[in-house]
Amino acid sequence: AEDGLRYQQFYNTSRCCPTRASLLTGLYPHQAGVGHMMEDKGYPAYRGNINRNCQTIAEVLRPTGYATYMSGKWHVAKDVAPDGPKFNWPLQRGFDRFFGTIHGAGSFYDPNSLTRDNTQIAPGTKDFYYTDAIADNAVQFITQHNETRSNDPFFLYVAFTAPHWPMHAKPEDIAKYRGAYRDGWDALRASRFERMREMGILDPAWTLSDRDPTQLSWDETDNKEWHERRMEVYAAMVDSMDQNIGRIVEALERSGELENTLVFFLADNGGCAEENGSSGAKRTVLKDPSTAASMAPGELQRRMVPTVTREGLPLRQGIGVIPGPADTYVAYGKGWANASNTPFRRYKHWVHEGGISTPLIAHWPAGIHRKGEWDATPGHLIDIMATCVDVAQADYPKSVSGHPIQPLEGESLAPTFSGGALDTRPLFWEHEGNRAVRVGEWKLVSRHNQPWELFNLTEDRSETHNLIGEKPGLAAELLERYESWAQRAGVQPWPVRRRN
Repeated sequence: AEDGLRYQQFYNTSRCCPTRASLLTGLYPHQAGVGHMMEDKGYPAYRGNINRNCQTIAEVLRPTGYATYMSGKWHVAKDVAPDGPKFNWPLQRGFDRFFGTIHGAGSFYDPNSLTRDNTQIAPGTKDFYYTDAIADNAVQFITQHNETRSNDPFFLYVAFTAPHWPMHAKPEDIAKYRGAYRDGWDALRASRFERMREMGILDPAWTLSDRDPTQLSWDETDNKEWHERRMEVYAAMVDSMDQNIGRIVEALERSGELENTLVFFLADNGGCAEENGSSGAKRTVLKDPSTAASMAPGELQRRMVPTVTREGLPLRQGIGVIPGPADTYVAYGKGWANASNTPFRRYKHWVHEGGISTPLIAHWPAGIHRKGEWDATPGHLIDIMATCVDVAQADYPKSVSGHPIQPLEGESLAPTFSGGALDTRPLFWEHEGNRAVRVGEWKLVSRHNQPWELFNLTEDRSETHNLIGEKPGLAAELLERYESWAQRAGVQPWPVRRRN
């Protein structure tokens, strides 16, 4: 970040699967076929598979001579079974090599759908930890590329799952954060707000939104020690990811290519309020531990939520279960997610700022001269593909194998690398009936098909002052733009019903 360009107003699409579809294709997720990860209900925008009317970044760059590698989470294909269809797996969508998971979530010690190239595999070592393994393979791809194709450029997509639930982390990483969150989420929100202001991330005009009204204050909260432990593990997961990003950067340095490699760092959604495994009384998935059997060394894990560890320990969930080890499966909770999204409202799934705002760091010593600067240009995931095409001087196709290819929706961020600006353009969101459009400083947003709200993001990016009653004409204009886009992108009213 210190040597790169830091974007203050960049956006994802509020959830992991549509974000990845948009990131990979330069389209809005519905156009790529991943408006939601659901069964085929007869609507092309909601089939959960990236379609043949889009191209991935790898598919566009490979004809230009790029080697293409991926390590990490795929999650843009419905078919995850080892013996099922693989037409939408990474090697079939432009990548030369792949290590990672096809599925969207799972144990960090024994992930389901773990795959090398086109073959599903089991973890090969007792100390397997997915965040480390993602980096191990990314480093291996860089090293092997330098040994065998050093004259060719390369594209590497590294998709960490951390800090997605379950809260799994190594003891030595957890130990670093013991006691760090003893003061609770209210104090954390206040301290982060002030620190972000001091750093220049937040405009001084923006206020801290109120604590989520569904959440008790820290003083009123029971089970403080358990809540504290959950956040410590969450922090440890982020720490581990950061260590491993450092290893990837070191591999680029060893190869002599760091100076001329464009690196983007960003997140796929806002803080997650899902209490997966963190509600109800303590429980084990297997009531009688004697029925648990350890898995054979090469046996594939087929469950997102395993019932036992590979050593045969039954899974533990519920309030009071301290996360971290392989035999636990809990989330970090809404109170901490509210703090993660400081100073914004809402969470993953929603398209208020707390659901869609992401840090974006662009690092390219040879091509970005605004080192350590902030850029307030509103940007969107759709811009990543456009930037890659621009920087790589690649040709984005109009058709492939008889399939017409959707024109790119994004714009290249390259002009901002040297202080240029992008033209003001509308940006759009829809996920599960959460809807929004932003044009310049104005944003029209709705939660779960509820009445629309209007915010001036220059003055109030925390979305605390709804101005729709004061500016009905502007709201109507933005709504018209949204509805026109929704029709063009194939958005359906939520919930999407099966077509008769």
